[in-house]
Amino acid sequence: MSDVRHSPPTAKGLEYLGAVAGGLVHEIRNPLSTMNITLQLLQEDFADAPEDDERAQRVQRRVTALRREVTRLEEILDDFQRYAGMRRLDLAQIDVNRVLEEVTAFVRPECARVGVRLMFWPDRSLPLVRLDERLLKQAVLNLLLNAIQAMEEMAGGSEPPDRTLELIVRTRTEGETVRIDVIDTGPGIPPEVGQKVFEIWYSRKRKGTGLGLPTARRIAEEHAGTLEFVSEPGKGSDFVLRLPLAGPPDAGA
Repeated sequence: MSDVRHSPPTAKGLEYLGAVAGGLVHEIRNPLSTMNITLQLLQEDFADAPEDDERAQRVQRRVTALRREVTRLEEILDDFQRYAGMRRLDLAQIDVNRVLEEVTAFVRPECARVGVRLMFWPDRSLPLVRLDERLLKQAVLNLLLNAIQAMEEMAGGSEPPDRTLELIVRTRTEGETVRIDVIDTGPGIPPEVGQKVFEIWYSRKRKGTGLGLPTARRIAEEHAGTLEFVSEPGKGSDFVLRLPLAGPPDAGA
């Protein structure tokens, strides 16, 4: 198993990280907003230029490219804030299968666009689990999007995939935990990369920010759970999220 473990950050460390993240995001987001507005106005100035005005068309293309990069920076800031932000768990007895049905329904159109067959295999005997529903959705969504993006890049390669692209979400009980598997038939993760996938900012994907998997693991740890993976290069990966049925033992302490 390709399994990377690290000690979860302390409450004091999370508080400091959250404060730093909030200040950093604020200081960067303001000039980005100014840049975006300025670029939009510049784009409007050239909107009525004739199609044969090559200089105007060249400016339009460059401004469009710049606005696209500004949007990407704003998305990175959002991901960073979600990773580093201070959170208080809103715990309740949750039907995990219902939550996963909602998340899989949300990504189904994206799977169809990429050509990925999405399947959900729930264990209908699962008991209710004490957890934060919003954070569970975020963690599983991050895992699904990670798998979809990996298979999208595989499908967009110079040669068609040699197998059907599939994404399977499966639930079951495992001892005193609920186990959620997110299984894909993508390119897999090489052993030399396996030690890095949970590091912030690390990403092998063109569209990746390097925060999706670290955020999912942090959410697992905040629930006293784990996030691990098994992967075989060229065949796919299985990300395994385990959460205690009773919830984190020190919640509300």
